[in-house]
Amino acid sequence: MTSSHTHKWGLRRASSTARSHASGAAEGKQALGVTGRAGFVARSVVYVLVGALALQIAFGGGGREADRQGALQQVAAQPFGKVMLWLLVVGFGCMAIWRASEALLANGPKNKVGSRLLDAGRAVFYGFVCWGTASFAAGSGGQSGSDAKSQDWTASALKLPGGQVLVGLVGCVLIGVGATLAVRAVMRRFLRRLETGKMSSRVRHVVTGLGVGGGVARGVVFAGVGVFALVAAIRFDPHQVKGMDATLRTFAHTPAGPWLLVAVAVGLVLFGGFSFASARWRRL
Repeated sequence: MTSSHTHKWGLRRASSTARSHASGAAEGKQALGVTGRAGFVARSVVYVLVGALALQIAFGGGGREADRQGALQQVAAQPFGKVMLWLLVVGFGCMAIWRASEALLANGPKNKVGSRLLDAGRAVFYGFVCWGTASFAAGSGGQSGSDAKSQDWTASALKLPGGQVLVGLVGCVLIGVGATLAVRAVMRRFLRRLETGKMSSRVRHVVTGLGVGGGVARGVVFAGVGVFALVAAIRFDPHQVKGMDATLRTFAHTPAGPWLLVAVAVGLVLFGGFSFASARWRRL
């Protein structure tokens, strides 16, 4: 074989290898995209159910807790509830994997250290959600909801050296996160992550409304939980902490009456709808 033929054969082999690597990368990205979309669907189901439970509380039918535990109980009560619970486990596991991939493999604007750390934190959070949902589905999740768990964690944290400061910082962080979520929703920053070009004008308006209303409501809940954590730190009393359920119930006892809770509950349902839209149009 002449050197010319050897050179051409080498080029063809290199080109074939490059195409193979590119094809593998594209397939991997597609698989991660499917994983992320499954996670958004799972998140959608939980937020719609939490919002519906909060509406029941607002209108005097608050038998179940308006948090993830209450939502899972609602799912379990349905026909094929067990199957649906395990599908949620898979969905939250997919969300954790996708967030972890964003933290480890992101390129471009997402390559910033802050963005990577944020995605890593989200991956850990959804990992815990996946584990908690799996425990519930397997029958070992316990009956305590977000309020009892929040008080237990706070009591343990306050016993640590500097625990009061730690709980106070957590409260401040949650307030900051809530404010950020609400402001970003009002500014419609979420549209940057959606493939709006593939939407009709009507669909885009609907998705925008879901994102604004849902994002503001979600921010209000985060900030409310943070305020109670801050109060618990200042008073050194873990019983001042409130999870999502007690925070939502508190909204019904403001001067606005149950209508503030109704507004937030509807907003959480809207966020569930926005999460479902994200499963369809999010850039992944």
